[in-house]
Amino acid sequence: MKQLVQSTIVCLTVVFSGAAIAKGAPFDDKFRQLDELLPTPNTYRTASGAPGHQYWQQEVDYEINITLDDATQRLMGSETLDYTNNSPDTLRYIWIQLDQNRMKRGADYKLANVAPKKKVTYKGLRNIIETDAFDGGYEITKVADSNNKPLKHVINGTMMRIDLPKPLKPGKTVELNIDWNYQLHEQKVLGGRSGWEYFKKDDNYLYELAQWFPRAAAYYDVMGWQNKQFLGNGEFTLEFGDYDVKITVPADHVVAATGVLQNPKQVLTKTQRERLEQAKTAKKPVLVITPEEALANEKSRSDKTKTWHFKAENVRDFAWASSRKFIWDAQGYKEGGTDTMAMSFYPNEGNPLWERYSTEAIIHTMEQYNKYTFAYPYPVSISVNGPVGGMEYPMITFNGPRPTLNEETGEKTYSRRTKYGLIGVIIHEVGHNYFPMIVNSDERQWTWMDEGLNTFLQFVAEQAWEENYPSRRGHAAGMISYMKSTNQVPIMTNSESILQFGNNAYGKPAVALNILRESIMGRELFDFAFREYAQRWKFKRPTPADFFRTMEDASGIDLDWFWRGWFYTTDHVDIAIENVYLYRPNSQNPDIEEAWERARYNEQPTFISDMLNEGNWRRTHDKPELLDFYNEHDKFTATNAARNKYNKTHSKLEQWEKDLLANDSKFYIIDFANKGGLVMPIILDITYADDSTEQVRIPAEIWRRTPEKVSKLLIRDKEIKAIALDPNWETADVDVNNNYWPARPIQSRFDLFKRKKKDMMRDYNEELKPVDAKSGSNEEKQNDNTAN
Repeated sequence: MKQLVQSTIVCLTVVFSGAAIAKGAPFDDKFRQLDELLPTPNTYRTASGAPGHQYWQQEVDYEINITLDDATQRLMGSETLDYTNNSPDTLRYIWIQLDQNRMKRGADYKLANVAPKKKVTYKGLRNIIETDAFDGGYEITKVADSNNKPLKHVINGTMMRIDLPKPLKPGKTVELNIDWNYQLHEQKVLGGRSGWEYFKKDDNYLYELAQWFPRAAAYYDVMGWQNKQFLGNGEFTLEFGDYDVKITVPADHVVAATGVLQNPKQVLTKTQRERLEQAKTAKKPVLVITPEEALANEKSRSDKTKTWHFKAENVRDFAWASSRKFIWDAQGYKEGGTDTMAMSFYPNEGNPLWERYSTEAIIHTMEQYNKYTFAYPYPVSISVNGPVGGMEYPMITFNGPRPTLNEETGEKTYSRRTKYGLIGVIIHEVGHNYFPMIVNSDERQWTWMDEGLNTFLQFVAEQAWEENYPSRRGHAAGMISYMKSTNQVPIMTNSESILQFGNNAYGKPAVALNILRESIMGRELFDFAFREYAQRWKFKRPTPADFFRTMEDASGIDLDWFWRGWFYTTDHVDIAIENVYLYRPNSQNPDIEEAWERARYNEQPTFISDMLNEGNWRRTHDKPELLDFYNEHDKFTATNAARNKYNKTHSKLEQWEKDLLANDSKFYIIDFANKGGLVMPIILDITYADDSTEQVRIPAEIWRRTPEKVSKLLIRDKEIKAIALDPNWETADVDVNNNYWPARPIQSRFDLFKRKKKDMMRDYNEELKPVDAKSGSNEEKQNDNTAN
């Protein structure tokens, strides 16, 4: 209940005492420091959040030869892996990730899937059946040392432990040689982050290849070996290194890949090479392979092969795509420390959408992300259209949206949702080059460190694309339904245990950071601190503690309360205005104060009995001699005794004390209740009687001693007419209906409809049925039916 209570301040000191803590109630300190939860700083990771002077990380270099069999959709490869131990530890074995083993029969990923509900889509049932039947995974045919001597190894699900012939000491390098092959799957049926797509009308395949080679697992100071099994959600934790990759495909295929093409003369025509050179300084995308050339490739069926050779330096992974169907456009982008080629590969099915937006979105992403992090350091940035809806790797991303084809007219159109879906997913996936491809967080453990931070910057970049860009995530109001749901788990939850992956790892962290930037820290402090984090940890592996500490270290703001509430709990924001009190200083002058009391009394409603008794006979009507002095003066009339006392006391006051008593300001005390448990700043829009307005921003620290209820004093010269809490929906407050004084009606609507005759007859028949004492009344039965 919200009400305005007017009173007089008898003693000013009482007003500022704040809400008391209930007797016996435990004090929930929302502002206690995070020291109990964060790891102890050391020489590897400092208390400031920066890498320590003894920070280290491993290095893994790869030389890979891979062949794609387009007839059987199978990959065959061999690799040489040079593992350099930069840690202070001696290693007796090395763990290798075999992510494709998730697709083996009997894999934990398949066995751990829960049963479907009663309603399943056709596609969903097909996925269930074919996932169970598909027998994929790596066939490892060789694991050997530099002398081709076999090495003992043990495959455990999606991990393989290779036992070294002798311990690998700090600073030393070991060479491992691995041969393998595996069956690719149809991505649109079995899902996942890679696979093939089949185009029936022209009998062609489009391949997007990721997680395709055995990769060294990460070994670092906080986790040791990150060898958690790959169950589908927790992605990849990898080491930086250099890649030398040769990809053999049918001669009429076009390949896009991480890194720089080393042999353009062997795989591109002279005209295509000239176009690629022209694109470096072009003002708009240049077609390296035109739609007409792509259509010609679609019809080709070469029995020869070509080998595309790529090199990439200082990357943590490698991905590629291959198809006859690819159109290829490119445009150079050079700004600040960035000098790169933005390129898009897409089939004719992607136009007219892809030719218009893909490469433009790549460049826009780099422009915006560079402002808030660091200059994009790699020589290429690629967007590929294929079966994967959205996935990221160094220098290359897979993105899904396409126009819709009208089979009757042959016309291709796209909806508003498809257009912004494409722009948004490209911004998001290209943005992942910054987080986690360069700021190399542990995705297997903390999904939010790459998805949440990247979704936040995606929102910032989208808003810079055009006015009123319809961002899917980032607005505080978009998180309300999730934050008041029972499906929440803390953001600081392992990737495989999250209940609502998108809301928890993408949406909520993005909203939290946007609130931190806009409503708590301010853009200047936030942007400086966020950029400092990115600069400190580029090409290194940060943990959550490093992010939290850096944001505080670089801004000078204690944010432990914010991290604790938003990241470690499932509390939500629900702050309510409970009461509003209007006080005025007691002048102690009886003439003034008694007149004030009389005015307050006269504002009270007339008691019902007094209303009904008005005009009735009274004894004093017949005997006026019973009336005396007190009938001539009401109870508020000041007496001479009171005046004399006031004059005597007032004469002894100093002038500043007399000024306080004469103060005619209005002292408003507003009671707030924290119903959701998550402490946040209190943002108020105040409207005065003259219709002027004022915004008051009260920091979250007001809750530090009384986190459940707090009162705020506002001293104003004007009368307050209305107060709105969180007026711009900045804080993700889940119930805005308790945010107004005076209270507002809750607006909604009801729909009118015609009742079907059979429904009316059913209700009529139910009314005629006798009550069965054993089974309850007709009404109870109807209620039960409704509930079911």
